Amino acid sequence: MIQRCPWPKTDLDIVYHDTEWGVPIHDDRQLFEFLILEGAQAGLSWSTILKKRENYRVAFDQFDAKKIAAYGAGDVQRLLSNPGIVRNKLKVRSTILNAKAFLSVREEFGSFDSYLWRFVGGTPIVRAPKNFTNVPARTSESDALSKDLVRRGFKFVGTTICYAFMQAVGMANDHLVSCFRQGECARPSL
Repeated sequence: MIQRCPWPKTDLDIVYHDTEWGVPIHDDRQLFEFLILEGAQAGLSWSTILKKRENYRVAFDQFDAKKIAAYGAGDVQRLLSNPGIVRNKLKVRSTILNAKAFLSVREEFGSFDSYLWRFVGGTPIVRAPKNFTNVPARTSESDALSKDLVRRGFKFVGTTICYAFMQAVGMANDHLVSCFRQGECARPSL
């Protein structure tokens, strides 16, 4: 029998855990997508966001930051009337602001990837916890990332959101020691 972390309960959660969570990502579009989705998740369950992820991709032009940065009032209204996403005005507007900030960071650092991964020295943090009580909700790295993102104009990027983001994109590997994914995700990133 496969042993995995205890948090995935639904089929969708299990597929996400078994194929994506904790896998190092270096693609700017995917990193931007996860940053936006983690912010959208604030106050909600990750399962809720996973169920809406395809709707988000369609509603936000496949997370094309250049297109999103150009959104105007009509786009905000279109998004707020879309039942397939979380219709929170602050979260929708923050996506547009974050797209603009993302483009600035990418211009300054050459890629969003090179900007982000420097917060963990280019290598995933591997904790190998025995149970989830040993998994932090925030770390000094997520504190530093959050502070810097806020300074650069990003919204919905508190330290807890940043740590969840870091786990999602493989900057932090918090798969339990007993989980079959722990070793797979602990391999050095490319």
